[in-house]
Amino acid sequence: MGGEAVAVTSEERAHRAKGAALGLGFDLAGIATLGAARTAPHLHDWLARGYHGEMQYLERGAALREDTTLPEPGMRSAIVVAADYGGKQPSGTMARYARSDDYHDVLRARLRELHATLERDFGAFAARPYVDTGPILERDLAQRAGLGWFGKNTMLINPQRGSFFFLAALFTSLDLAPDAPFASDHCGTCTRCLEACPTGAFVAPRVMDATKCISYLTIEHRSAIPEELRTVIGDHVFGCDICQDVCPWNQRFASPPTDAALAPRDERIAPDPADLLALDDTGFRSTFRGSAVTRTKRRGLARNAAVALGNRGGADAIAALERAAVGDPDPLVREHAAWGLERARRGT
Repeated sequence: MGGEAVAVTSEERAHRAKGAALGLGFDLAGIATLGAARTAPHLHDWLARGYHGEMQYLERGAALREDTTLPEPGMRSAIVVAADYGGKQPSGTMARYARSDDYHDVLRARLRELHATLERDFGAFAARPYVDTGPILERDLAQRAGLGWFGKNTMLINPQRGSFFFLAALFTSLDLAPDAPFASDHCGTCTRCLEACPTGAFVAPRVMDATKCISYLTIEHRSAIPEELRTVIGDHVFGCDICQDVCPWNQRFASPPTDAALAPRDERIAPDPADLLALDDTGFRSTFRGSAVTRTKRRGLARNAAVALGNRGGADAIAALERAAVGDPDPLVREHAAWGLERARRGT
């Protein structure tokens, strides 16, 4: 004798959704109901102060970032996920997140698989994956989904994993019971991240002037790097992990990379800046195809390599900079190579 079908509650749907996300390889999963972003006023103040530098796309999308229901009308809930990329990797000239295949592609494909998995369970529903490219405040959403708190270095920190992870979200039309927002702050009186930044990018706890951040300067900044900041960039050619490396939560909980899809490639841990400076456009595309490093284009990476060589000094650096200062086809690279050459010669 048949009985009536039992309706699936929003709590049960949320439980299954998070379980499916973890089953697909994400390390954290939480649910947030879409709506007004709590940190939107802070974004507008940050933009007004010019701390975004040349990242004009943040200004263009500011209105959409105020409310997560705006970018994709009809969506109700977000499945917010995190994927660890391995904070126990050795330090190097490239930030750890950029050493694998492009995380945008990896995580977007995984979110689409999550959508397909849940449709087999719940039936058809609308969804859209976001992986660090849409007009949303990912950390705000992740905090609302219970995944962590805002550290003084502006990173989202999870009490079991630290902060070496990517954030992504699947916006859905499903009614999913939300998780409780992460309400506590576990930074305490610690200021290690603020003190360790070599460029002084933190103007206050949880407030970064991106125009002084090494990650911004070596990736998002497209023009000449201010001369007063070149020496403190050191040997960084793409991104920086310093403020995460010194965080006690990472020192205790960061783990080696375990996700095969996000495994680092050995040649991207500490590539020689001289080799990077010597790459032409074809060589750059071949070397970094399918990598987040393509964000800088060849001219940006070569510019950064010239600065790193100037800071390193030595006969090999001087020889590479001499060639680039007169022979590089890009005037931006030639200018930075000339600066690096003068600095390297002063150090010999």
